[in-house]
Amino acid sequence: MMRTEQKRNLTMLCDFYELTMGSGYFQTGLQDRITYFDVFFRDVPDRGGFAVCAGLEQLIDYIQNLHFGEEDLDYLRSRNLFSEDFLDYLRRFRFTGDIWAIPEGTPIFPQEPVLTVRAPAIEAQLIETFVLLTINHQSLIATKANRIVRAAQGRTVLEFGSRRAQGTDGAISGARAAYIGGCAGTACTISDQLFGVPAGGTMAHAWVQMFDTQYEAFESYCRLYPHNATLLVDTYNTLKSGVPDAIRAFDAVLKPLGIRQCGIRLDSGDIAYLTRKARKMLDDAGWTECRISASNSLDEYIIRDLLIQGAEVDLFGVGERMITASSQPVFGGVYKLVAVEDGDGTVHPKIKVSENVAKITNPHYKKVYRIFDRATGKAEADYITVWDEPVDSGQPLELFDPQSTWKRKTYTDFIIKPLQEPIFRNGELVYRRPSLQEIQAYCREQVDTLWDEVKRFENPHTYYVDLSQRLWDIKQALLRESK
Repeated sequence: MMRTEQKRNLTMLCDFYELTMGSGYFQTGLQDRITYFDVFFRDVPDRGGFAVCAGLEQLIDYIQNLHFGEEDLDYLRSRNLFSEDFLDYLRRFRFTGDIWAIPEGTPIFPQEPVLTVRAPAIEAQLIETFVLLTINHQSLIATKANRIVRAAQGRTVLEFGSRRAQGTDGAISGARAAYIGGCAGTACTISDQLFGVPAGGTMAHAWVQMFDTQYEAFESYCRLYPHNATLLVDTYNTLKSGVPDAIRAFDAVLKPLGIRQCGIRLDSGDIAYLTRKARKMLDDAGWTECRISASNSLDEYIIRDLLIQGAEVDLFGVGERMITASSQPVFGGVYKLVAVEDGDGTVHPKIKVSENVAKITNPHYKKVYRIFDRATGKAEADYITVWDEPVDSGQPLELFDPQSTWKRKTYTDFIIKPLQEPIFRNGELVYRRPSLQEIQAYCREQVDTLWDEVKRFENPHTYYVDLSQRLWDIKQALLRESK
């Protein structure tokens, strides 16, 4: 019997090798070995200057609900790969480790630990798939949404992509991530119900086509929803009948009620030209407060060009190119072992070596800091250290230029703040979960700390992310040992 959406146990949403490795750890006595794993990414989507972290809320829910039910154990037993002792271990399975993470809404950069897991080997291994799934997906959408919102230059942006998303969770959690990135709302009703992402919408072309005349469709809608009257004016001919019929309906229904707030929407045609003409027609008719919305396969580049061309748009509805991040639909976050711990608490760094230099990992249990210029408040660089390494903002700090192997930059008058916060300690949640509105506001504030050069869409300035000298030396020593 197939499981329904409601009955799925997300503990089973793991790559099968997590279970075979877990069984192997169990059989070799390594199941209680304390391990450290980092989540990080190597490249910013769309060759941008930064990404936006998202997905932590769903990870918290997942960790709190980790368990194997009897139906799950029956399935695993049927594979004839796992001993009854291991299945009994899974029957009692719970997460008992520690997790640190950079809060949602924070700008993040390649190679830095976005999230760190310290846990017994089986526990740390088992959660890999879901950790990456939620962080990768929502960070991708939040990053794309933030680019689009910035392109709109203060105009409202709504997420309209549910029907083009990759599956139900792509639509639901994608709308949440888009809100974190700066969207004002969504067309996805269930995302409002579950997360409080404001849902809204008015009419489709089908509404206009259902009536004998376009004017009748508009007039009826204004009477039904006088305080939410946004009329879709491009079903037939935008300038010859669409906008004129909308003005007639506003005059007939809204004006006698003293309502001045209303709107029209265009979903096709030359948006720049049509909105300029529509704006003049509305203003000449006295509807200066009528807002103009535009949709139709928009992204940050099209929106930017429309505004350069003088488009009179107050609100953009963005669908498929946001909810699928169609220009680069994968966020390349990875989950790598960086250290193991002995029974006496000694932490031993681990490194993954590759002929591809970008795939060589930064070893050890680490901390990541952000350096802010004290005078401007702007973020200048991120700094990664060994976990027990002291950092003193009263002393000058010298970092390598990431675009050079020899050039250094020295910081003197700065504030340095840790980026990761404790989320779970010994399996217990210790993090205050902010509201979605708080996360969105935090994201806006943190993006504002970045220099405009970092926020460019093309050829952004490369933001400094550097290792401490001690961590660099440890990495080089491990590389020498690996030869």
